[in-house]
Amino acid sequence: MDLIYRQVSYWLDCLLLKWVPPSLPAMQLGPGGSSQNPTMVQFFTWNARHPDMSWWEHLAKEASHLAELGFTQIWLPPPNKAMEQTGRGYDAYDLWDLGEFDQKGSVATRWGTKEDLLRACDTARQCGMNVIIDAVLNHKLGADRSETFRAVRVDPLNRLRDIENERPIKGWTAFDFPGRLGKYSSMRWNFNHFTGLDWDELTQTNGIFRISSEGHQGWSTWVDTENGNYDYLLGLDIDHHHPEVRGDLFSWGSWILDTTGACGFRLDAIKHMDRRFLLEFIERTRNHPGRKRLFAVSEYWSANLQSIIPYIRAFHGQTSFFDVPLHENFHRASKAGASYDLRTIFEGSLVNLRPEDAVTFVDNHDQSLFQQVGQSLESWVDTNFKAQAYALVLLRCYGYPCIFYGDLYPNDECFDERTSRILKKLLLARKSFAYGPMVDYFEHRNCIGFVRMGDSDHAGCVVVLSNDPMLDLTMSKVRMNVGLHQGATFHSFFDDTRTVAIDHDGWGAFPSSEDCVEVWIKTEENQ
Repeated sequence: MDLIYRQVSYWLDCLLLKWVPPSLPAMQLGPGGSSQNPTMVQFFTWNARHPDMSWWEHLAKEASHLAELGFTQIWLPPPNKAMEQTGRGYDAYDLWDLGEFDQKGSVATRWGTKEDLLRACDTARQCGMNVIIDAVLNHKLGADRSETFRAVRVDPLNRLRDIENERPIKGWTAFDFPGRLGKYSSMRWNFNHFTGLDWDELTQTNGIFRISSEGHQGWSTWVDTENGNYDYLLGLDIDHHHPEVRGDLFSWGSWILDTTGACGFRLDAIKHMDRRFLLEFIERTRNHPGRKRLFAVSEYWSANLQSIIPYIRAFHGQTSFFDVPLHENFHRASKAGASYDLRTIFEGSLVNLRPEDAVTFVDNHDQSLFQQVGQSLESWVDTNFKAQAYALVLLRCYGYPCIFYGDLYPNDECFDERTSRILKKLLLARKSFAYGPMVDYFEHRNCIGFVRMGDSDHAGCVVVLSNDPMLDLTMSKVRMNVGLHQGATFHSFFDDTRTVAIDHDGWGAFPSSEDCVEVWIKTEENQ
């Protein structure tokens, strides 16, 4: 009966999605007036540091190269002051300090000074790329003082169940921002602005404590229902009902875009935030001159598409979503090897159900962190399938792809030279050839292909990929029709000595390659 209920609920959710406008067509994905395929790069890894310059200076130096590869948007790490000098910004201390004030041991953030940041943003725009700010609005860390108040300890696995009586606790909840002295924002935070925390200084104990002093309403009810109520994630959980909190965060949203010239947000950890607040944050920020097409993508981390659908409905087309279910499919395919049926690679994915809401990706900073420390949540896509995964997000006509710095640039966390080499070629193929209608040839479990037919300005391309390196390349070919290119010759974009002849009905037999990814383009003399 429970299974039937879930199936009916899923069917109804999918039906109701028909009345929700798609998000991506209404957003700016790159400079206005460009017909180039839009592509986003996440320009950082978890441990990103440059040995010779600040990270913002590194970005400025690489901007022209990124534009040449076809990127139209750059997702920056959180630019705000963290609780410690080496913090990534997800340990948010002061959103209004972009590396300008002497706080938490330095003026600069992990990524550099405010001046470095603004120069990098300006350089990116001059190179024809937009900047996206990572907005960490769920929590704060690194308070300046402790305070005493009343709280109740709750069950970590069911935050709706109290496991202790209400009692006084002492928490690090007071933020004075002594280095900023009220510049940009006069708000000073205290325990009244939070719903919960994870440390009691009085008893020196960890736990999840719901603040219960007078005026506190408890956890938000407009959050994910995992663990009973998933309002609390870490640190000091921000109370998005509090009018002072709301006013400060609404003001920050407009200020950060005005200051940096950025064109949108990546919204961190939205399953833990009040949905109504977040929707209002997006709508208010977008409701300014020149911001109607503000870009927004939300991190709702769940491989279960059924869990994401209610959030898509709740946000009424105001934000896109990372396609975590597709990432999970890539991970499973990399673990299963040749036993994985490639014809099912898009099953249960957001891009398959709602392509105009899906920001597709292969890996990101969270997976690189989990891979390093070996945590159970790790869903890293192994190198045996990473190139194929990138071909599926970059060269198809559905979804908006986001490329991970760690797969593109040398780094100590996750770099693979072969993946980087192929990825650069795939990016150039997306920029120059992957246009027009698409026809799939998903007929064999270990070798699939698709054709991009091209448009008036681009010739199109043919893509073949496999997940079995033992396949006989002379025998394992995908027969595909290339439309109007009858009698032409196609050659490999990776190795122009490899060719495929097209018959007079437009058909050709296209093999993969030893790298398990191949892109075929029309030979120039035939164009």
